[in-house]
Amino acid sequence: MWTVIYMANSLKTAEKVKKIMIKEGFLVRLRIIDKYVDKNGCYEVMVPYSEAIDAQNILIRNGL
Repeated sequence: MWTVIYMANSLKTAEKVKKIMIKEGFLVRLRIIDKYVDKNGCYEVMVPYSEAIDAQNILIRNGL
């Protein structure tokens, strides 16, 4: 089961978060939520449920 750990307001931001998570060894999925919010869309960054707390801690350490 996948769990949302971050909501990004652009693909650029979502890719940045994904890159950080992959560097730390997490499996990551991106899913577009609403491409009509603006030109960039809105994205969910997801990791497996069992890794969600650790992934959120990584995001906090990276100022996200």
